[in-house]
Amino acid sequence: MVLYGRNPVREALGGRRAVRRVWASASAQAGEEWLAGHGVVESSPSDLEALCGSPDHQGVCAKADPYPYVETWELLAADDAMVVALDEVQDPGNLGAVCRIAECVGAAGVVIPERRAVEVTPAVCKASAGAVEHLRIARVRNLADFLDGAKRDGAWVYGAAAGAQTPHHRPDYAGRVVLVLGAEGRGLRPRVAGACDELVFLPLRGRVESLNVSAAAAALLYGILQKREGGG
Repeated sequence: MVLYGRNPVREALGGRRAVRRVWASASAQAGEEWLAGHGVVESSPSDLEALCGSPDHQGVCAKADPYPYVETWELLAADDAMVVALDEVQDPGNLGAVCRIAECVGAAGVVIPERRAVEVTPAVCKASAGAVEHLRIARVRNLADFLDGAKRDGAWVYGAAAGAQTPHHRPDYAGRVVLVLGAEGRGLRPRVAGACDELVFLPLRGRVESLNVSAAAAALLYGILQKREGGG
């Protein structure tokens, strides 16, 4: 996997997977002190674009090992684990943004399906600003089955849905919590929604019918964090 961009490469160098080679432009090497000591190969901007397939490299690319997914049980090990589950989110920008938010609020990790969903790609790493290098992500064959198993392990599962009856601030979100967010435009699939203990909604006072999945994730996860810290 060839990563690109300053933040993704910097975080990968301090993350959980090996970085085999780093390329950078002369200007990037002069301006980014953290590149020192990594055996950087000086490359032109056009060569960097050819390496990573994107003009958004910001003067830095790196060849890293495949992304190290984890097992779901690792995410729910702590008694107060907060996990985000995404139901067939297919946009790399949305997955990256959700992962960045999840890492910032201290979530235990993110769960994504193996099929009909985007996996961790260089574009996802870029959109997450490198957060995926520190956040644990698991892939599951069947998301509804994962949610059923999480409940057996003592987690409360809350799904975000526009037609829900429970305001997002009402649950106390104590203990193990899984927050489930649906795909762009379609929301939660029926079986996934049915596997949730409770469906919650965010108020919409304007004329637009829904929030982007990453915007909803930010509102809900920070709401949970505030609740847990005694501010809500």
